[in-house]
Amino acid sequence: MAATGAPGAVSRMPSPRLPRYTRVMSDDPNPNRTIVLVGLMGAGKSCIGRRLAQQFDLPFVDADREIEAAAGCSIAEIFERHGEQAFRDGERRVILRLLEGPPHVLATGGGAFMDPETRAAIHAKAIAIWLRADLDLLVKRVSRRNDRPLLQGVDPREKLAALMKERDPVYAEADIVVDSIDAPPEETVTTMRRALRAYLDAGQTGAGKTGGGQTGGGQTGSSRRVAS
Repeated sequence: MAATGAPGAVSRMPSPRLPRYTRVMSDDPNPNRTIVLVGLMGAGKSCIGRRLAQQFDLPFVDADREIEAAAGCSIAEIFERHGEQAFRDGERRVILRLLEGPPHVLATGGGAFMDPETRAAIHAKAIAIWLRADLDLLVKRVSRRNDRPLLQGVDPREKLAALMKERDPVYAEADIVVDSIDAPPEETVTTMRRALRAYLDAGQTGAGKTGGGQTGGGQTGSSRRVAS
């Protein structure tokens, strides 16, 4: 994909103003690292990410939009003209470059965390949060758009179910797991902030990635914090 922009730069995209919230609360630790949201299409990564960025007074970056800026065309056009592998290669380059920038909230595409090099870089330089959603909710949300390349010409429910089976064990390697629910996004943002606070507090007290929940498959001995 030929670059026509500056995909490595962290753009300060305006976040929506949410009068129901204040910004960073006095008891919210500063992440000091990029927060990367991972999960399947329809989980709400961009929607939640924008609101979370505002709460921590950080820039928000949508990896898909950065990829499109670098390629000079839409993701659907990249898939059509060059195939999925070319897209994944460009996706990796853009995300690795973004991770070299200052802290921000980064929403990634559903397949980004599946790439071993990308996943290793996220673990090394950021806090990974799996925004997890059940199948019914994902199907409901993806039906609102018809431009998702992986859903073209297939049954969305069957495809999403297959992707969940393939990808969920890898998403579970994220540092934090937060359930995306069928409710106003502010509720999920509140849950995510609490989970981040607990995660950061655990790190500051020397507990590292310990806490209530499951053990990730990618890092032996490190348990993941799960919030619902």
